[in-house]
Amino acid sequence: MASNMISQHKLTKASPEKVFQEFATGKLVSAIFITFSGNCRKALTFYQTCFGGRLQFETFEKELQGYTEIPVVVGSLVSDNIIIYGSDLVHNEGRTIGNYISIFLHCTNVYERKALIKKLLANKKDQIIRDPDDQKLIEITDTFDVGWVLGI
Repeated sequence: MASNMISQHKLTKASPEKVFQEFATGKLVSAIFITFSGNCRKALTFYQTCFGGRLQFETFEKELQGYTEIPVVVGSLVSDNIIIYGSDLVHNEGRTIGNYISIFLHCTNVYERKALIKKLLANKKDQIIRDPDDQKLIEITDTFDVGWVLGI
């Protein structure tokens, strides 16, 4: 499969290689993997506007049946605050949106959290957050149906 892929890079900050190098030297690094349904590039590019960082994509060389664009085999966003991996390749049983997993991010204060909420919900009009200053945890769902829990 690797011979049928090409890499496309958009340079910004840290590289996945550096992250794994730090992991090997004893600094624990965790990452998130999200399966998308044909919109991995769009989703990771959106998350880059929220978190900054470096995008990297490995794609097939040509379009596949059932995809409107060349699918992303694996994409990554590596920023100072979060590492997100994703793919357009869905398991045979299909992608199911569930309520069993969310991504937790600890925010240093309510202002940082409000800014992050605004970014994550930039393209979503139907989500209302009540009294975010009074809540220790706020759960939101972004445009790509990914759940986020933002704590302070």
